[in-house]
Amino acid sequence: MDTGSRLKLVRESYKLSQRELARRSGVTNATISLIEQNRVSPSVSSLKKLLESIPMSLADFFTFDQPPREHQYIFRANEQPDLGRHGLRLLLIGASVPSRQMRLLREQYAPGASSGEEPIVHAEGEECGLVTRGTVELTVDGQVSVLNAGDGYYFPTTLPHRFRNIGADEAEIISANTPANF
Repeated sequence: MDTGSRLKLVRESYKLSQRELARRSGVTNATISLIEQNRVSPSVSSLKKLLESIPMSLADFFTFDQPPREHQYIFRANEQPDLGRHGLRLLLIGASVPSRQMRLLREQYAPGASSGEEPIVHAEGEECGLVTRGTVELTVDGQVSVLNAGDGYYFPTTLPHRFRNIGADEAEIISANTPANF
């Protein structure tokens, strides 16, 4: 299910009008309408603002209409919701696990793709990861580093950070962070 249809399903399930969701989130009514019509793809930060006003985590959003699983321990490739956009796939492993304590992502960056123009900053938490393929530029608190396959990182997510694929081929990172909801 696409992001716009899923947002509409969630909004209607919580008995919220577009106008009420706009009021709660600070995102305009027109933008919500465009997202629900799939005429605009929301940034992760915009989607996060919308979901915080419901309240709902991104993981819950992407697994909202899925039936409960029989075996909670294995997550096949087709059972990993994609939280990314614009050349960036963020595949969430374990999205349906209730009360997760960490978030594990398989991040795939097309050549030139990034985590966004604005650095990411969280109120709390830590992140670590391992580049499994490609060349990634990681900026943490203004310090720029180039990471290749086999290189890893670990930092507090309270520091502004950004990822960008600077190579000619797809780059992949396996990352974990706390807390589980972003």
